[in-house]
Amino acid sequence: FSGDFYTVDSYATWQFARTLNCPFPPCINPLQRPISQLGAISEFDSEAESKYTGFTFSARRRMTAGLYFRLAYTWAQAFDDGQDALLTTTSQVQTSNSTVSEFGRSVTDQRNRLALSWTDDINPFHHNHNVMRHIFNQWRLSGIFTGGSGRPVNAKVTGDANQDGNPDNDRLPGISRNSLVGPDYFSADTRITRVFEPRYAERLKIEASIECFNVLNHVNKMLDSSDNGFSTTAADFTLLDQKIGAKTYPGYFAAQKLFLTPTNAYAPRQIQFSLRMKF
Repeated sequence: FSGDFYTVDSYATWQFARTLNCPFPPCINPLQRPISQLGAISEFDSEAESKYTGFTFSARRRMTAGLYFRLAYTWAQAFDDGQDALLTTTSQVQTSNSTVSEFGRSVTDQRNRLALSWTDDINPFHHNHNVMRHIFNQWRLSGIFTGGSGRPVNAKVTGDANQDGNPDNDRLPGISRNSLVGPDYFSADTRITRVFEPRYAERLKIEASIECFNVLNHVNKMLDSSDNGFSTTAADFTLLDQKIGAKTYPGYFAAQKLFLTPTNAYAPRQIQFSLRMKF
């Protein structure tokens, strides 16, 4: 906290006590490398632990009289103390030498999820109703509904408050990793299909379809998303070397006005038409 940014040495030691030079621990103490010609050395260990608990309920109706549906519900919770660094862009762990304090909700944690899919082949008229059969038969209705509770959100701080050279692992003091919850998600999709079978070509079928995604046009709000999961900027950390009276203020946090405010949304209602030929 000398008033400027600097490169952190890999062989530096950690400081966990709160001092004037480290007002927001943990911090990295300055230390020269044993071999100055070497650059950063990355070490990957099987250090993190994860725990998953879940319950799944599923029910379905086989195709009977043209109707089929399947209902699935999952309750689950997932915790870990560090993400896979090989699958994410940058480490989200504040204290890489001890991940116990990083234990929290995993980015894959979603407590509730419901999915319902259905298909119905409509053929109400028999062959003795020739005109009505050609008008109202050979229709197919299908759809899927998906709903899920909010996913974990990480309260990030910009400015590299712990001065470890990683701008993506800083959080507000006292806020654990992925401790916030984002918006819920609901969406319903439908499809209407009409099947035509020309008399002059017995092996030819023509399917005309209308598909509508997010039929209810529900606004599914979304926070910042990346390979590391969802995040929101809680505050900005600013280095400051100022002395007021007998007290020295090396830095401060400035709260974000848009904290936990969605910055984007999933797709709105969309409609598409298609024509398929089978032969």
